[in-house]
Amino acid sequence: MKIRLGHTQIDVLRYLLLWLAVAFAFTLQKVLSHSLQGQSFPFEVYLRWSMIQWFTWAALAPLVFTLGERYPLQPERRLAGLGVQLMASVGVTALAMVVGALVSTWFEPSSFGEQLWYFIAQHFAMGLLTYWALFAIQQALHFQQEKVRREVEASRMATELAQSRLLALKSQLQPHFLFNTLHAIITLLDEDKASAEDMLLRLSELLRAFLEDYDGQEISLRQELELIELYLGIQRTRFKDRLHSRIYVAPELLDGAVPSLILQPLVENALRHGIGRNLGEDTIEIEGRRDGDMLCIEVRNQNSTLQQPGAPGGHGIGLSNTRLRLRELYGDAAEVRLDLLWPQGVACRVRLPLRMLDDADDAPEFVVHGSAT
Repeated sequence: MKIRLGHTQIDVLRYLLLWLAVAFAFTLQKVLSHSLQGQSFPFEVYLRWSMIQWFTWAALAPLVFTLGERYPLQPERRLAGLGVQLMASVGVTALAMVVGALVSTWFEPSSFGEQLWYFIAQHFAMGLLTYWALFAIQQALHFQQEKVRREVEASRMATELAQSRLLALKSQLQPHFLFNTLHAIITLLDEDKASAEDMLLRLSELLRAFLEDYDGQEISLRQELELIELYLGIQRTRFKDRLHSRIYVAPELLDGAVPSLILQPLVENALRHGIGRNLGEDTIEIEGRRDGDMLCIEVRNQNSTLQQPGAPGGHGIGLSNTRLRLRELYGDAAEVRLDLLWPQGVACRVRLPLRMLDDADDAPEFVVHGSAT
């Protein structure tokens, strides 16, 4: 027959075994002490004395823990708490003496009064030490639990703060992108209404896809490329044959996690500082590759250059928001930087920890649309 014990029974058994070990240790100490004094009693007698003494405290320990929890030594009321605990220690120790004497009268021929006097004379000081030891254990456990609770609370608040910062950055980024795209559509209304209508359709498709399917902080690289292809389609309509695009991404990286809308501000910067300011054609290249446990993404264009230090213009809200979002999501593990290309052009390089999304199998298929030269 098998006996199965639940967690409560196991905890009680461990508790009793702990106090039995204490009783056994004091039994050995008492045997050794009496042997050195020339006294001798049967071992079971010493064990019975110790068990009565320490199992009484085993029964009273929950009371000590309750008093410690109700009247802790708080910094602002330390003296008051200490006074309460001093009185409680005397009272509980006296109760332990009474209980021990009552139990002992069942096994000893002497009266309750004689046993009570014996317990007070032999065990009262040890009882006080036992109370304060139990109280110290309760306070240590309380402070440890409070420390863990505060750490969890601080972590929760830090997470909520990071989430609020990320939401603020995304809410700042989305109108910025929307206003720029609407401005581009307005410029085409008088020149090419058909192209303006096509841009509006692509914009509505882009916004619907983002609002319905990509409302998290991270999405798969596959989904991010779908979004940027919609955006590039809008810009190709705007710049016509002057703009080309190429995308190079290893298939095994398409399920990697990236911050949603991480590419759009980088491509927008490349267009604004390249073909948006300079004559001629331009090619936007997006490359994704793996470097150890990092995902490296590059956005390159051939018709722009980096601003000189102190020059007006800068790289706008997109790049600064990208840095902030990467910092909030990945800390120091991610980075973004701009590098000059030879003989002409600029590359924006993003490095972030490579992590595959669990629900990547449910991601929609990615199909590249665009022109390549």
